[in-house]
Amino acid sequence: MPQYNPPLRDMQFVLHELLHAVDELKLLPAHAEVDEDTINAVLEEGGKFAAEVLAPINLSGDLEGCTLDKTTHEVKAPKGFKEAYAQYVEGGWPALSCDPAFGGQGLPVLLNQCMYEMMNSANQAWTMYPGLSHGAYEALHAHGTDEQKATYLPKLTSGVWTGTMCLTEPHCGTDLGLLRSKAEPQGDGTYKITGQKIFISAGEHDLAENIVHLVLARLPDAPAGSKGISLFIVPKFKVNADGSLGERNPVYCGGLEHKMGIHGNATAQIVLDGAVGTLVGQANKGLQAMFVMMNAARLGVGNQSLGLTEVAYQNAVAYAKDRIQMRALSGPKAPDKPADPIIVHPDVRKMLLTARAYAEGGRALSAYVALQLDKALSSDDADEAKACEDEVALLTPIIKAFITDNGWIATSHCMQVFGGHGYIHEWGMEQYVRDARINMIYEGTNTVQSLDLLGRKILGNNGATLKKFGKKIAEFVEEEGTSEAMQEFINPLADIGDKVTKLTTEIGMKAFQNPDEVGAAAVDYLRVVGHLCFAYMWARMAKLALEKKDGGDPFYTAKLSTARFYFAKLLPETASLIRTARAGLSPLMEMDEALF
Repeated sequence: MPQYNPPLRDMQFVLHELLHAVDELKLLPAHAEVDEDTINAVLEEGGKFAAEVLAPINLSGDLEGCTLDKTTHEVKAPKGFKEAYAQYVEGGWPALSCDPAFGGQGLPVLLNQCMYEMMNSANQAWTMYPGLSHGAYEALHAHGTDEQKATYLPKLTSGVWTGTMCLTEPHCGTDLGLLRSKAEPQGDGTYKITGQKIFISAGEHDLAENIVHLVLARLPDAPAGSKGISLFIVPKFKVNADGSLGERNPVYCGGLEHKMGIHGNATAQIVLDGAVGTLVGQANKGLQAMFVMMNAARLGVGNQSLGLTEVAYQNAVAYAKDRIQMRALSGPKAPDKPADPIIVHPDVRKMLLTARAYAEGGRALSAYVALQLDKALSSDDADEAKACEDEVALLTPIIKAFITDNGWIATSHCMQVFGGHGYIHEWGMEQYVRDARINMIYEGTNTVQSLDLLGRKILGNNGATLKKFGKKIAEFVEEEGTSEAMQEFINPLADIGDKVTKLTTEIGMKAFQNPDEVGAAAVDYLRVVGHLCFAYMWARMAKLALEKKDGGDPFYTAKLSTARFYFAKLLPETASLIRTARAGLSPLMEMDEALF
């Protein structure tokens, strides 16, 4: 069975040495009392919960899966999931970063993201239940009425109730403008909602006493397309005026998807048969409200793959140190044994270091974005809040797509380290690969993220936000440009920065002539910009490691070696990506459809 050790030392390095998070957070009125000891204590306790409660039921939960009673439409989660959720609620973990006005602890989003990384490493399928709830909390916190907030937020904050996001339908996929679910006004401020939703993560289960569904549907006079979508709260059990649970609402699970991974999470087909709901926000403005939840989910999905990358790496390293196979090409490295541990072989090290570099780079970038999100939410300087909000919007598709692409690469590599054993369920590696694959698909496929990044977030404002982020990188390059020791990191960072600028201009000019050029280049482009972000983080981490490597702590020696690996072996991928992005539209579109 796979093991998991929370990467507390690296988290502390990122938060306290790289980002100086406490100093940044103390400038925000909401977090003026945050200190390093509190952050470390929360991380330590959260790590224990992940490793000791969630990890032991991950493999068994995958094997057992969820069970639907077709008569009652009730779903039972795998053995141990309900008990683990009860411990989660008892420990106050759902409230970590929630508003104190609704029973939350008011701690930073940054700390919550670190907690979720550890839970995702331990058990992604289980972690999706509270993860969806937190997204529902954020959407209602931003767009709910005072009455809706009073009714639902304390229960979501405490974890007594969970939440979902009910978006897509069998015929529409990502194109929500095609959805058909209907909402009929009842004259008393409520609506009866009818329709069918699919792929609803955590859509039905036995972990909590109520499930708060956030449902997209159309009013009778709604305009066609995405401009005619409204958002509704539809609880599994109706809520009485005093907050107690009333009768069962006609919203139920019509089936569970039989899927490749995340078997422990109920991916439900949800049927609404005149279910009673209330409007969230303005009529026909539902997507704006739901985007709060969707953007939170996109950051969360990147975090899922970060967690899987870390735990897959840990187990692959342990195996590589123990498994003996063949001799090193340069001669025996363990002459007292019949063969050498496979960690001596160069390609095994390449696979391990790929996973390590993507885990540590992803952790740094995710934490950086979470800190900017804290500033966007809590700064009393309107200009700073807006700048941070814009930067989070720019980097969200990169967190979602680049980190999940890397997670797929890393977990596959780590499974490969195990050889034939990696293909066997009991070792746990093939589960990480299967679980990682969904992260590239849901919450907007990675192609959709790429189109969002290039078309909306960059070309949509003529690259203004990208230029601001690029200015941070340029300032760092200028500061370290005269350091001889930093040249191996600064030169490639400056180079990829220049190339991103030129590539962006070139694609923008092509797109002005033919918008389809954006679609042809977007996926390669996002990966190039993702590497720019990682290169920036790795150069900053290398600077710290260089300063401290002679102090006797092997942590910094390892960090420096991983940085060198990233710049030498992973960043050069951008050369081929830039070339294929520049190849443009023609090679994709010249063949007639009939010839496919």
